Amino acid sequence: MKELLKQYAAYNVWASQRITDLILTLSEEKHLQELPSSFTSLLKTVLHLLDAENIWWQRMKLQERIVVPSEGFTGNMQDACSALLQQSKQWEDWVSNASELSVDHVFQYQNTKREVFKMPVYQMLLHVFNHSTYHRGQLINMLRQVGVEKVPQTDFSLWTRSKK
Repeated sequence: MKELLKQYAAYNVWASQRITDLILTLSEEKHLQELPSSFTSLLKTVLHLLDAENIWWQRMKLQERIVVPSEGFTGNMQDACSALLQQSKQWEDWVSNASELSVDHVFQYQNTKREVFKMPVYQMLLHVFNHSTYHRGQLINMLRQVGVEKVPQTDFSLWTRSKK
């Protein structure tokens, strides 16, 4: 299980880096442009990715008071992308150094409705990486909506081939 998690953590960083590199070539106007999607701009979608990865990090670390990075965010897209990549790399480092016992550990957390749940760390990690993949797909569609014609491929299979 740990080897799979290491691969997914590294893939998550790689795929997010590819998308954010492209996003950062665009103007602030395009970052903020209202678009029909779950989150209404490229910036809001990147911030959602950051929020999700960071909130799960805080839950795993058993923080009592969860801080939502996007609340009160006053930065720009560069700041949001840097924070997202830093958080993704933190996950990658944690997984690389974790023991099998750590990834099998069941932890308790509260969701945003303050409901209490328990989950093994490995399931939470798969959720985090899968969630990020979902929203990177939305970012690809949003990039096309703002006129970007050439978008990077972010398939897991492409990442695995690039590692051989």
